[in-house]
Amino acid sequence: MTTAGYKSDFARHHEAVGEARGEARGEARTLLMILEVRKIEVPDDVRERISSCTDVGQLDVWARRAVTADRIGDLFG
Repeated sequence: MTTAGYKSDFARHHEAVGEARGEARGEARTLLMILEVRKIEVPDDVRERISSCTDVGQLDVWARRAVTADRIGDLFG
């Protein structure tokens, strides 16, 4: 009998949490890059709000808004 490839529920849960965090970090990094390329100033508090957000759906909404935003406030409107 072999257990190769077996993962406990605990391990699967924590692996999924880690993957979600990594995905959110990538989305946040992309959003900040869009704002940088568009030359939209990002105050430190907003940068922290974006960087600490773990909701990938919310980050996606903000990234879509960033594409057409004229100022940082347009992201959150």
